[in-house]
This record gives sequence, structure tokens and C-alpha cells, in this order.
Amino acid sequence: MAIPKEMGGSGSGANPEQLFAAGYAACLHSALNAVARAQKVDVGDSSVGGRVQIGPNGEGGFQLAVLLEVVIPNLGYDEAQALADAAHKVCPYSNATRGNIDVTITVSED
Repeated sequence: MAIPKEMGGSGSGANPEQLFAAGYAACLHSALNAVARAQKVDVGDSSVGGRVQIGPNGEGGFQLAVLLEVVIPNLGYDEAQALADAAHKVCPYSNATRGNIDVTITVSED
């Protein structure tokens, strides 16, 4: 573990924000697969990547923001976005953070 460079650390190891990003991406991907199964939609080649940003909260502490990228190659944008939105509603990480931090979910083609 290492403190991120943005916070004055060496950045020479994993940090809690990276672990949170990996956990959130994995959780959203599991939710995406569950929603797709229920709707009988094939998302076999899908993936979810995550990035967490950290910055000052204006009160002497720090706050997080999460960026998640969903890729579902065999679906059109609208259907992929609908599945991603549905997954965001059931994902435990999404439900735990909703209203507490900014979460942006982007659907991209690759």
C-alpha cells in the first residue's frame, strides 16, 4: 500500500482508492450479468473498468468520485446503456454510495 502522489505520497504501490475502484467495477459487472440473465440478454464479452478520483471536500477532508466504463460489444448503445443503468440500481456498491459520492457510468463501444 502507498499514499497516492496526488496526496503527497510516493504512489509506488496500490492505494485504497485503486482497490475501491477494482471492487466497484467487479460488483457492477456482477450486477450487469445478473440483470442481463434476468432479461435473457447475452453480455458474454462485457467488461467494466473503474477509476476513483480523490480530492478535497472543502471542509478539511477528502471526497471520492467514481468513474465506471461499461463495454458490451454485442449490443447497441441504447440497450447497453439501459442494462448499465439497471445494473447501477441493483449493485450493492452503487446502493451503498448513492447520494454520498459522484458516480459516472459511461457506456463505450470498446
